[in-house]
Amino acid sequence: MRLLLDTHILLWWLKDDSLLPPRAGVLVADRGNQIFVSPMSVWEIAIKSHLGKLKADVDEVRAAALQSGFQPLPFTLDHAAAVAQLPHHHGDPFDRALVAQALFEPLTLLTHDENLAVDGEHVLLM
Repeated sequence: MRLLLDTHILLWWLKDDSLLPPRAGVLVADRGNQIFVSPMSVWEIAIKSHLGKLKADVDEVRAAALQSGFQPLPFTLDHAAAVAQLPHHHGDPFDRALVAQALFEPLTLLTHDENLAVDGEHVLLM
């Protein structure tokens, strides 16, 4: 399975946080799965950390994601254009970017955000 981690799933995995749903942990740990991380998640962490909405060191998160063997997934012009195909049921630009990447590649976005569940077959709600 080709999985794109939503930002909170990435953070919970890296912190070994009890908030990580057990099934998500199994999927991420499964070496048969390809795990991708978007620069949009790193950007989200950087912005929310700067605003005081999140406590995380963006450089440590980036390094830990790479050390975990997660594959960086560049955000391309095609991904940006795919955002236009999404329905407007939520407005978070980071979420919209991740869903667009999952749709375009295709990948399955692994999330715990119920707002993203309506984005269809490319979203796996944990």
